[in-house]
Amino acid sequence: MRSARALSQSKDDRWLAQMTRCVFQAGFVWRVVDNKWGDFEDVFFGFPPQKIVMLSPDQIDRFAQNPRIIRNRQKVLGVQANAQFILDITHEHGSFGKFISRWPTQELIDLFALLKKRGSRLGGMTGQRLLRNMGKDTFIVTADVVRCLQHGGLDIADNPTSKRDMQKIQATFNHWHEESAIGFSHMSRICALSL
Repeated sequence: MRSARALSQSKDDRWLAQMTRCVFQAGFVWRVVDNKWGDFEDVFFGFPPQKIVMLSPDQIDRFAQNPRIIRNRQKVLGVQANAQFILDITHEHGSFGKFISRWPTQELIDLFALLKKRGSRLGGMTGQRLLRNMGKDTFIVTADVVRCLQHGGLDIADNPTSKRDMQKIQATFNHWHEESAIGFSHMSRICALSL
């Protein structure tokens, strides 16, 4: 995980790139996305949000048909929507990295909800993976983590998406962190590998 200072200095174009990578990997073979990633960087000009929001509908259509990347129009449209999301947050907080670095880990589920609400296709594990990949100390609610929590006695659904279940998960990770001083990301990995 990265320090708050390092996270706050991360550039907006890297946030948009990682958002895009996580969105395109969702529901797809990650290896294909990884193999095409250099082309994604090239096609999207290195992901500068200011430039991506200026793309015309015709340019978006051409991107969505470009065989160098994965041709999924809805996900390509999401790149532009997420560029705007980043610019909005940057306007409000100075940079997207600063905003994320200041978010308390004891309230991660609220950050997950914000990513889902204000971002495009950043709900569920996609937003959680984005945060972890960029260096934010976070848990990821995988099926293995859910089974671990249930095995430990936590009464949550097999696919915990309700606010109630997410609050229980956050409270459990907060409690473990207070007891152990181990980071949320590390605890999440231990939990996932424990069964």
